[in-house]
Amino acid sequence: MKDKIKRINGLLFKHFGIPKRPKKLPNPIDTLIATILSQNTNDKNSYQAYINLKNKFKSWEELADAPRNKIEQTIRVAGLGKQKSTSIKKFLTTLKKKNNKLNLSYIKKMSDSDILNELTSINGIGVKTASCVLLFSLDRNVCPVDTHVHRTLNRIGLVKTKTPDKTFEKINGKLPDEIAHQFHTNLIKLGREICKPAKPFCSVCPLLKLCKFKGKNLDKVNNVGSQGFLLLDSI
Repeated sequence: MKDKIKRINGLLFKHFGIPKRPKKLPNPIDTLIATILSQNTNDKNSYQAYINLKNKFKSWEELADAPRNKIEQTIRVAGLGKQKSTSIKKFLTTLKKKNNKLNLSYIKKMSDSDILNELTSINGIGVKTASCVLLFSLDRNVCPVDTHVHRTLNRIGLVKTKTPDKTFEKINGKLPDEIAHQFHTNLIKLGREICKPAKPFCSVCPLLKLCKFKGKNLDKVNNVGSQGFLLLDSI
């Protein structure tokens, strides 16, 4: 699998280039909250919800003490307000109760698997959210798997899984060194711009020759443009 991942990554790299990264890694708490907000919405709305939180509350400590319904109102633009506000407040209050402060610096010395177990032990924090902390805030060689990554890797034939979490289990631990960020980011671009759920633009796909997807759409396509970088790279 490692050799095939390396080949896929190389083809994506040639097509999309090197994804931009911030000069400074974001705080793990920032990444975790931003990832919760990004669920089931677009980058524009999730980013606006994140900015709303930053503008409304002076610190994460103040947010942790705020009524849940006030948090829900603040992040309404991102959708699923009740669910997301519950997860955010639960995470912050659990962390504060456990450590007497809102700080995740202690996880930096932990292994990838221990960090995943630590974060997912909190209700509302799933594997994808925890793995985003590993990649974006700790620079670990871990590839988060959302619906785009899950769909594209199954179509390509790298895995045969039913859920994003199962895809995550299959590929992580098998990634070539230091490719997780570009692999993850370019797979999302592939899923958003080319390998769409309903009618993929297979004729312009850089992975066409190695893809195993039986439902290829080979109609000619014009002007498949870039939709920009991930929200998490902008925190």
